[in-house]
Amino acid sequence: MLGGPYNTRLKPNSIHSRRSRRLIDCFSAVPGVHGRRIRVDMMTLLKIARMGHPVLLQEAQPVEDPLAPEIQTLIADMIETMADAGGVGLAAPQIHVSKRLFVYFVPESRSAGPDDPAREVDALINPVLSPIGDAQMECIEGCLSIPGLRGAVPRFAQVRYAGLDRRGQPVEGIASGFLANVLQHEYDHLDGILYPMRMTDHRRLGFNEEATRFGLPA
Repeated sequence: MLGGPYNTRLKPNSIHSRRSRRLIDCFSAVPGVHGRRIRVDMMTLLKIARMGHPVLLQEAQPVEDPLAPEIQTLIADMIETMADAGGVGLAAPQIHVSKRLFVYFVPESRSAGPDDPAREVDALINPVLSPIGDAQMECIEGCLSIPGLRGAVPRFAQVRYAGLDRRGQPVEGIASGFLANVLQHEYDHLDGILYPMRMTDHRRLGFNEEATRFGLPA
């Protein structure tokens, strides 16, 4: 899940805001979900795996039937969990499900113009990503699987993506800017890669408070 300085909460009055609802502890009813789940009315918040859990280092398996009820429930619960955590992306391995899918969105505040427009929340199932050219950009990333830290990560400036959306329909396109960053970060989770593993200078990894106060080393 892309977090840290990229955390962006959905609007408080949206359907994803559940601050006044009662939380009830319960366990997963979805096959393959081993983390504890917290049900909020008819929605479910999923427990996020943290660095050190082996599920985050595994190569995830393809989704066989995107429209299967358990996959559709999983996607809805992942969207709720992402919104509750204030993230802009969440991959299935981060909630203890080793499947090749993630949810994401691009808020207006992160749009970089016509080539990187805001995007509504959606899922990308069985995605394929490939870089376009060699140009790279530096991204300051955080992750809720690695709470409290952020680091400078080199990413491709432009990528081509393809897969299925949450309705099982084929999608493809070219991403740049913030969307390219989100897609690459979440796609890495499906291959068992965490963002520190992409860093080339670990002096530029720090706790959020210190990074804000002192800045990351150049």
